[in-house]
Amino acid sequence: MFNQLPHNDDLRVFGVVVRQASFAAAATELGASPAYVSKRIRILEQQLGARLLHRTTRAVQMTEDGERVYRWAQRILDDLDEMAQELGGNRAQVRGALRVCSSFGLGRLQVAPALAALSGEQAALQFKLELFDRLVDVAAEGFDLDVRVGDDIAPHLIARKLADNHRVLCAAPAYLARCGTPAHLDALAHHDCLVIKERDHPVGVWRLQQQGRERVLKVQGPLSTNHGEVALDWALQGKGILLRSVWQVAPLLASGALVQVLPDVRQQANIWAVYPVRLEQSAKLRVTVAWLQRWFGTAPPGAQGQR
Repeated sequence: MFNQLPHNDDLRVFGVVVRQASFAAAATELGASPAYVSKRIRILEQQLGARLLHRTTRAVQMTEDGERVYRWAQRILDDLDEMAQELGGNRAQVRGALRVCSSFGLGRLQVAPALAALSGEQAALQFKLELFDRLVDVAAEGFDLDVRVGDDIAPHLIARKLADNHRVLCAAPAYLARCGTPAHLDALAHHDCLVIKERDHPVGVWRLQQQGRERVLKVQGPLSTNHGEVALDWALQGKGILLRSVWQVAPLLASGALVQVLPDVRQQANIWAVYPVRLEQSAKLRVTVAWLQRWFGTAPPGAQGQR
């Protein structure tokens, strides 16, 4: 038990040391001496009655208590910054850390560069991006934001659409020359389909719309993967029929590298920002979602990632 609450400035110093993993680098960022940084950390440890950092000649690492304090410090400092921004009416610069998740292809092709660009505009924002091949419960797993494909969103979450999107069936000319072009949906059962393990969907089940009617098909083939870009490479090699985002395959369809199969068939796959709290409760989240809306809204066709 500690008798004195830690000073907010000491919590900030601790956060910089953790981020830099170095007292010297933290001192440089703070414009202070290493001795000052070391003193503030020592005082913080004394006030909390806990060892927060392991110091070695090569690096600084958090202890188990340090990890707990760091989580609390981030939350406390974020709340203080939110209060100051709300009272001061200052929306030009926001600060704080956001845990963001997405799927492999969408995360690498679009979310990662979008966050990097926003980081250049908002230097006080920090992003931790994690990519998964499964559906993430943002509230239960401690994420601030999930950028995902698909309209099936749990009712306890809040979502904002970032972009309209749908998937189309396509294949390389070499595959169609070898195996023929399917004339109707049932013919897909006799073709090699490139199956992608989606985040929250049964493997090899395609839910498709055709002329306003929905069909659910079980497809199969010798090749399957949990990574959409791998499946796209296989399609270009003539290995089978692919169900993929029209934004990603549009340039390939225009160039003739891929051919659309059953043009009246599609799968709705809009892109959403999903989060556990309302935007008005978090300036950093509000700024990030607004940025992503502009990013997806202004990106040219064919530049969008998928999955």
